[in-house]
Amino acid sequence: MLLKKQGFPQDEELVLCTVTGINPHSVFCTLDEYGGRTGMIHISEIAPGRIRNIREFVQEGKKVVTKVLQTNKEKGHIDLSLRRVNETQKRNKLNQIKQEQLAEKIIEYAAKQHGESVLALYNKLSEKVTPLYGTVFASFEEVAQDKFNLETILDKKISKALTDAIKARIKPPEVTIGGNLKLTSYSPNGVQEVKDALDLAVKAGVKVNYLGAGSYHFEIKAEDYKEAERMLKDSIESITKFAEKYDIAMDWARAEGA
Repeated sequence: MLLKKQGFPQDEELVLCTVTGINPHSVFCTLDEYGGRTGMIHISEIAPGRIRNIREFVQEGKKVVTKVLQTNKEKGHIDLSLRRVNETQKRNKLNQIKQEQLAEKIIEYAAKQHGESVLALYNKLSEKVTPLYGTVFASFEEVAQDKFNLETILDKKISKALTDAIKARIKPPEVTIGGNLKLTSYSPNGVQEVKDALDLAVKAGVKVNYLGAGSYHFEIKAEDYKEAERMLKDSIESITKFAEKYDIAMDWARAEGA
């Protein structure tokens, strides 16, 4: 990992560690993101309940996500906890690490293309974007969505190489929501009127799939939930007004969990 944070971690911060030593009542780790600083996990912070054999929970060389309990900068001590990290926190932290590793690979690819130092390019980027976006990967997501131009911080040649690599490897975040709509018309021109009603949704960016018996599945994909909800709301309101105007029976049900 090229990512190296300065100083000491904050209390309550989640950190990725490598187990380096196991004693009967404690475990020693190096903090991967903090230049190999050493931390300790007391046996009481390994897992809930009584622990008979500490090695049933940790092994030397294993990567673990821990929570920082407290630091003593004067003595250089960092107290860690394994049991206070839940599965969601662990998954999110590991995902964040994987994202940063992907960002590093993209930087490595672009740097080698132009004969530049990988570490120098990473450090230059990190120095500029971390204060603004939190992580290098987060800034790359902005690049992928054309919301951030790397030419503002790097020369044009390396910026283009990085941007091309980013857009090839990082797809903009996307959410999907939807539901099922049933339309029934007894008008002589009912088939066309139902089609016209559905066209309102299609024009608004909704994907419409026919399920049978007058039922249709609506699916909306957008960069975030707010935009997806807006698109869905506008579509359903437009169809509702159209259905009322042409006396079309309408039944809308939001998909569970969408």
